[in-house]
Amino acid sequence: MIRIQTRQAEGLMDKRIVVVIDGWDADSAYPRGHYTRTLGVIGERETETEVILIENDINTNPFTPAVHDCVPPLPWAVGPAELADPNRTDLRHLCVASVDPPGCKDIDDALHVRRLPNGNYELGVHIADVTHFVKAGSAMDLEAASRGTTVYLVERRIDMLPKPLTEDICSLRCDVERLAFSVLWEVDEQANILNTHFTKSVIKSRASLTYQEAQSRIDDQSMTDELTVSLRTMNKLAKIMRARRAAAGALQLASPEVKFKIDTETHNPLDVGMYQIRDTNQMVEEMMLLANVAVAEKTLRHFASCALLRRHQTPSERQFEPILKAAAAAGFALDVATSKALAASLDGAVRADDPYFNKLVRIMTTRCMTQAQYFGSGDCAPSEYHHYGLAAPLYTHFTSPIRRYADVVVHRLLGAAIGLEPLPDSARDKEALHNCSDNLNKRHRNAQMAGRGSVELHTLIFFKDRTTVADARVTKVKANGLVVFVPKYGIEGPVFLAPKDKNNAAAPATGSGSGSGAAGSGAGASSSKQFLLDEEAQTVTAADGSVRYAVFDKCAVRIGVEEGVAHRRSLVLTLVDRAELPDSERVG
Repeated sequence: MIRIQTRQAEGLMDKRIVVVIDGWDADSAYPRGHYTRTLGVIGERETETEVILIENDINTNPFTPAVHDCVPPLPWAVGPAELADPNRTDLRHLCVASVDPPGCKDIDDALHVRRLPNGNYELGVHIADVTHFVKAGSAMDLEAASRGTTVYLVERRIDMLPKPLTEDICSLRCDVERLAFSVLWEVDEQANILNTHFTKSVIKSRASLTYQEAQSRIDDQSMTDELTVSLRTMNKLAKIMRARRAAAGALQLASPEVKFKIDTETHNPLDVGMYQIRDTNQMVEEMMLLANVAVAEKTLRHFASCALLRRHQTPSERQFEPILKAAAAAGFALDVATSKALAASLDGAVRADDPYFNKLVRIMTTRCMTQAQYFGSGDCAPSEYHHYGLAAPLYTHFTSPIRRYADVVVHRLLGAAIGLEPLPDSARDKEALHNCSDNLNKRHRNAQMAGRGSVELHTLIFFKDRTTVADARVTKVKANGLVVFVPKYGIEGPVFLAPKDKNNAAAPATGSGSGSGAAGSGAGASSSKQFLLDEEAQTVTAADGSVRYAVFDKCAVRIGVEEGVAHRRSLVLTLVDRAELPDSERVG
């Protein structure tokens, strides 16, 4: 808390406000500060979203006139100069399409595949040619470098670049000609790369598909048009590539992703559920990985000391301790000696009675790892370039320049590597690249935290006026309770077996458990219970032996919302008997 003096106290009691700390007197329990501005009424979606953005240092200021002056006027179209450019290949005849989430307007990438006369395939990844418009050192470039990334919230997007670029001029929308930076491969039937070619290009996308639309085309065998056949071919090649990466030790990790159905008028959530991953999601991912690796190799070959790369450091065994303990207690082993050994262990972590078990193990394993980081190739030894999660010696980001500044830097490196344009002097400055990498890592992390905060806020809004009984899994046991994960809603939180009363004393937990090996109810019985924690076995058991909870057990929780300190609302999870769980809420 911060002590402030103001004559507006009464009017500010139900508001979120911004204050500046002026000092902290030695004899005071609280720092002192002064009021600067009001964000809005506590609990309102717009107000709480603004809090999330401020807490994560997200720049929401409008772009300056100097930045807008860098944007070509609308309507914009590919002109004769671009078509006549000898360094730009005309690929408008190709059957190119994009595959993205529903509602995507900032389309960075498009794809194609076609059979070559020799029987092999030409595979193409086409990325928006953002650096054609964002010139190094311009006001727009400096602003994008500062922002670092586009920030995606549940109901809005804070762009790294002005909207005319992100949604129109650079976006690879269907049925319009657009400038791209293309990577073309010749591959055989087994997806072995025979040669790679990089070129600036002009494309004309045939379709802007959602993942579901692309999947429906692939699955509908009655559809035999050129686009659908190319999607099937690409999906087939992607599966071969994915299997090959897995065999090399690439990890198939997981995160608890949810999707919201938003009211178009109020922008409040109408529904929330698990995000479905389809073959087409993985198909696009494989194509992006293929392009990013190829560009990393090309740029490092030409600029050994100033390439911008991305690495994922090998975790220590100590980092894996939480999941190793949980796995051992559950009766299966994880080998973390290498990424390949871990990948094989994860594939074998299955339970016949719980289809969600394997994904939960992957989620918990993912949490043990550090985040991947951007770095300049001159900042560390080549032995440290490795990307652990992808099992790739080299990796970078090239495929999303509309929304990531790292990709803008890499586009300039690739353009210089293939002789299109000289590398800006600033890109050769080792210290400048180091500072750029640090800012990119910071901005990427902040954007992730803001995105998660937005998901949490909308989850709170969704449950504010309703209570739901949901399927859950135990992820951690403690002396006075459990930590449980609710897959459908992506929620994880504590469930107290011995909740604290208003005097901060342990209140008795009530409930009739379902016995050993299955988490049952934490509420409903009249007798008080004491619980004993066994850290090695990862269990917590009632002293009388009537109830036992173990990591990975299935359970059911009632989800509600309560208001806490500083008017902060939070989700409250309460154990209930699984008999109360509706069939519609069961996972797996």
